[in-house]
Amino acid sequence: MPITDRFFVINIRKYLALGNDCEAGEPALVRLLSGFSCPKNPDVERFLKKSSIEFTKKNQSVTYLVFSKESGEMLGYFALALKPLTVRGETVSNTVKRKLLRISELDKESDTYTMSAYLIAQLGKNYTGGRNDEITGKELIELAWMIIEKTQYMMGGMVTFLEAENEERLLSFYRDNRFSQFDTRQASPGKDEPHEFVQLLRLL
Repeated sequence: MPITDRFFVINIRKYLALGNDCEAGEPALVRLLSGFSCPKNPDVERFLKKSSIEFTKKNQSVTYLVFSKESGEMLGYFALALKPLTVRGETVSNTVKRKLLRISELDKESDTYTMSAYLIAQLGKNYTGGRNDEITGKELIELAWMIIEKTQYMMGGMVTFLEAENEERLLSFYRDNRFSQFDTRQASPGKDEPHEFVQLLRLL
């Protein structure tokens, strides 16, 4: 069964466009988001409830909610953004370098490729009432990828990337979904402990 027969995706801008309408606007969206739970990753839950609306209003990212066509329940979400990305040549294959040259600026001295790229900024399933069992992580990625492909068709671009905790279970999941590690990044200053994210990319 095609994935679009089981799920549908709503850009939260559709709620925000209706303003303060209690039944379908921002207040309705806030109520909907309050029912989301992701105990395995509190940051994912916190972003959706505390930041997703403001980030969308400011065009920093756009959040998409995923629903079951059968039950109408919210099963998860993902947030997408357009970000500058720099890739060190030593971290990717020659084939990838050739593709990056089409859409990036090459600094020959440092052997780095700088470009605009699509970022999967957040990705999470809703554990409320066991709804997490109604969708797989692979399906959530596939739905995000469909939105990215539509955007790429209209705007161009070639690279999608994301950042993940340095945990083998997570990294294996993303590798299985055709993402390849290319670098690491230290978390922003101010964290209690040094923290490293693994950066992975996938070409359109």
